[in-house]
Amino acid sequence: MRVAAYCRVSTDKEDQANSFASQQRYFRDYIDRQPDWELFEIYADEGITGTSTKKRAAFNRMIDDARLHRFDLILTKEVSRFSRNILDTISYTRDLRRLGIGVQFINDGIHTLEPDSELRLSIMGSIAQEESRKTSSRVKWGQTRRMEQGVVFGRSLLGYDVRDGELVINPEGAEIVRLIFYKYVHERKGTTVIARELREAGYQTLTGSPHWRNTVILKILRNEKYCGDLKQKKTITPDYLTHQKKYNHGEEAFVFLKDHHTPIIDRALWEEAQQEIARRDVDGARHTGHGNRYPLSGKIKCSECGQSFVSRSRKRKDGSCYKAWRCGTATAEGKRHTDPAGNNTGCDVGYQIRDEVGLAMVRQSVGMLKLDTEAIVHDITRIVLEAIQAAQDNSRIHAERLKREREETRAKKKGVLDAFFAKNISKDDMQLMNAEYDRRIAELTDKIAAAERQENLSCGMAALEEDIRAKVAGIVRGETASGQFYGSLLDHITAYPDRRMEVHLKLLPAKWTYVLGG
Repeated sequence: MRVAAYCRVSTDKEDQANSFASQQRYFRDYIDRQPDWELFEIYADEGITGTSTKKRAAFNRMIDDARLHRFDLILTKEVSRFSRNILDTISYTRDLRRLGIGVQFINDGIHTLEPDSELRLSIMGSIAQEESRKTSSRVKWGQTRRMEQGVVFGRSLLGYDVRDGELVINPEGAEIVRLIFYKYVHERKGTTVIARELREAGYQTLTGSPHWRNTVILKILRNEKYCGDLKQKKTITPDYLTHQKKYNHGEEAFVFLKDHHTPIIDRALWEEAQQEIARRDVDGARHTGHGNRYPLSGKIKCSECGQSFVSRSRKRKDGSCYKAWRCGTATAEGKRHTDPAGNNTGCDVGYQIRDEVGLAMVRQSVGMLKLDTEAIVHDITRIVLEAIQAAQDNSRIHAERLKREREETRAKKKGVLDAFFAKNISKDDMQLMNAEYDRRIAELTDKIAAAERQENLSCGMAALEEDIRAKVAGIVRGETASGQFYGSLLDHITAYPDRRMEVHLKLLPAKWTYVLGG
């Protein structure tokens, strides 16, 4: 029998590295003692978490080799070494069992090819997962307490170095921070202008780049650390199984300490900067529709610098407003030139294109297509109806699958009770598994109800077909098509220095060329 082994240590510290080597020796000796066994390979992950298999290269390679039937059995010391995620544990052992490959958990006395293995594995897997949850909670609790004591978690930032949990002022970076606040508050300069002036003056970002962005400037202006305050837990890890970070939007309480460290700027200046940010945000939203997504957004490309055109609101002589697009580089940097620091910047494609002119070019290009309108209406209507029918069929199949899973979960719950009464498991283990199965049953019941609601969302297909046909016809013929519709057909527009504009529609090799008036 060809036998593989899997071992994992959860950190890469020296003592764990020793454990890592000893585990490999253990498996070699264990396999050598079995006369009919032959060692295929020892798969080992070092310094990798056990709650997720995504980043475990050796584990995933072992599963791939199993699918190729390169071995017949996998040895591992215990369930927690294989995975602390119960869903992963059950899923992988089931897949391996279908391939005729067993997993033997030596310390736990479980062999997955035995009849009662899944029940026992569920219990041990749940215990391992619960232990991971408790460990994660203890770590988070400890980190929060240390944050409350003023220990800084995180990386260095412009103006501050993080050393042994403390923020220490970096003089060179602090000079740049003070300059940014001064230009923004006292000189009333915008973030794009400040970014350009810093580059022209030869200042470098935290990463050593000469290229400053307005978004970087705005992030600095909003950072409370520069006035001496500390706000932590801005990002959190809500799921201890996936370890994925996300921005904290109030899901967990922030840790905020006022006057925590030596400030780079005084509080009055910082507060004035926040008021100015709020004022400009309000003005920008009122005059430019800031934050909306327009049909041409990101789709007009400059042939010279490759940047997208950005929109700006302009006023006519009669006081009315219109939207115009201009190369982002030319808007921020002006014409092509070499700045005082020796950087080549700017762009010579400096003209603007009105929003309605851009959309008119797209409409005209679509109108030039030779289309069989009736055939298109018929085909799109048929596709939409088939999609609706398929969604209803999928909802029915999904509901049936969820019901089967719910019945399987109820059977497993009964099996746990039987194991408890037979004194095969403890009361604590029984209660732990019952709570997990009850939670899963409730979750499945909610999903079944949602799937059945989706399945029942039907009406007379004849009336539905007529309604869909009428709406599709209006769009295809351009009678009810909006700017967003034409924007969805547009792949991109290329703008050239000679005011030539090339329109490219999605999925079509042809292009349409227009020349803007002077």
